[in-house]
Amino acid sequence: MVPELVTAAVVAGSAGLVYLSAAAKVVKQYERGVVFRLGRLAGAVREPGFTMIVPFVDRLSKVNMQIVTMPVPAQEGITRDNVTVRVDAVVYFRVVDAANALIKVEDYKFAVSQMAQTSLRSIIGKSELDDLLSNREKLNEGLELMIDSPAVGWGVQVDRVEIKDVSLPDAMKRSMARQAEADRERRARVINADAELQASKKLAEAAKQMSDQPAALQLRLLQTVVAVAAEKNSTLVLPFPVELLRFLERAQEHPPTPTPDHQIET
Repeated sequence: MVPELVTAAVVAGSAGLVYLSAAAKVVKQYERGVVFRLGRLAGAVREPGFTMIVPFVDRLSKVNMQIVTMPVPAQEGITRDNVTVRVDAVVYFRVVDAANALIKVEDYKFAVSQMAQTSLRSIIGKSELDDLLSNREKLNEGLELMIDSPAVGWGVQVDRVEIKDVSLPDAMKRSMARQAEADRERRARVINADAELQASKKLAEAAKQMSDQPAALQLRLLQTVVAVAAEKNSTLVLPFPVELLRFLERAQEHPPTPTPDHQIET
């Protein structure tokens, strides 16, 4: 009789251990547990930690609540100004309602991915090329709103959407390069013209000052001679006053007549 009782106790203990091992579950800190009892949602979502279910009756599904980083494949489209581009993006989202993420949609990650691709193509068609290149923050907000609107019913919240890269055709890249080069050349010419205008004003002021003080022109001439001589040049060209040349020409045309005293001495 005693051996039978011992055997029954061992069997009961083993059955209890099997039951406990099947019923005991652990939900991690970044997860939430959803229990389905005979196919129906049973109770509230299980919080992190140790929990118990009914073996062979309940099924525990764990949902990751961490932020998911999902790259959106590059989508090719035509912008509103008829430019063909390829745009890729990245979506940051997380599950906020574990029960709806399992019940409302078959695969919430796949659903978010497809919605992100569709929204990205829609954004490309509604935007111009300049907006895609320089006004990405506004496009990111619009793209986030388009993805987040249907995802709310799935228990998913979109935290952030970022456009990563915009690929342009080679012909468009060359055209933009020529445009940028022409714009830089235009700015260079404007700067040079402004510099010439300022220099001309300063030269006009200097000329006016020299006209009031004739000695200033002679001093400037001497400074120029000193500066040229310091370069060890073999040839030095000096400006000569035209009035002095005319004076010498008149002196050659009308030489002075000798006086009687000079004639007697000769």
